[in-house]
Amino acid sequence: MLGGMSTDELSRTTAPTDDHPDAARTPLLRRPWVVPLALLTLIFVGYAVPPYLSLDPALARIQPMPPHAVYYPLLLTHIFLGSVALLTACLQVWPWLRRSRPSIHRWSGRIYVATALLASGCVMIISPMGLHGANQRVANTMLAVLWFVTTLAGYRAIRQRRFADHRQWMLRSVALAFSIVAFRFWMFIAFAVFVPGIYAGAEVDSVALNQAIGATSWFSWVVNLLLVECWLHRGIRRDQRKSSRMTTRGNPPETERVSAALVKPASSKSLRVPT
Repeated sequence: MLGGMSTDELSRTTAPTDDHPDAARTPLLRRPWVVPLALLTLIFVGYAVPPYLSLDPALARIQPMPPHAVYYPLLLTHIFLGSVALLTACLQVWPWLRRSRPSIHRWSGRIYVATALLASGCVMIISPMGLHGANQRVANTMLAVLWFVTTLAGYRAIRQRRFADHRQWMLRSVALAFSIVAFRFWMFIAFAVFVPGIYAGAEVDSVALNQAIGATSWFSWVVNLLLVECWLHRGIRRDQRKSSRMTTRGNPPETERVSAALVKPASSKSLRVPT
């Protein structure tokens, strides 16, 4: 207990350095992914969204359209809300904005949470309607559930002022959100493996096509999530090493001598009893 407050309570109410506005600023060159991520998001949204602005199912990139009346309206809702989620996610992972403009960070975070929860809910409903086999349907359903859960956990953590937990959950959520961007990359690889004739205009076997889309649906979010988990655990290990070094340096000389004496085995002279 410290001043009537337990260390557990302090960990819940104290934000890490990155979440304090007065924390030392990190140059943009130390965050080389901020600008490329924003440009990639703008390019992707500009490419993916326009075919759906006319609201005409015949112009949708997803063809053929599953024969369910609610599929296309929910797909449109997911696409529009998901686009907003991607754009606001770029603001959320920008450390300078979080420190220097906390109000913008908070409001963009609220927009991200609202759009991500609704967009993932739409995917939960339409995923079982997919036409490319159980592999695709299960992968997309699990993606939607995990996106919903990680976003909700991140929001709950910030409401409880658990800043470190909030950061970790939201990074997982953003990684899952960008699975739709990674889907395009993995799709080209999966097509080259399962249906290479598609690039030459040859007839494509439906079973092989389903395998390609199913594999793409898994890789698009599993790889993203694994990369974020590796990055988070590397940061935790780095912080632990830093903490241990600080603790060692902070020991007074008397404490170090006492510790050495306790560890050092007694010599034979000290054990000799005079006769």
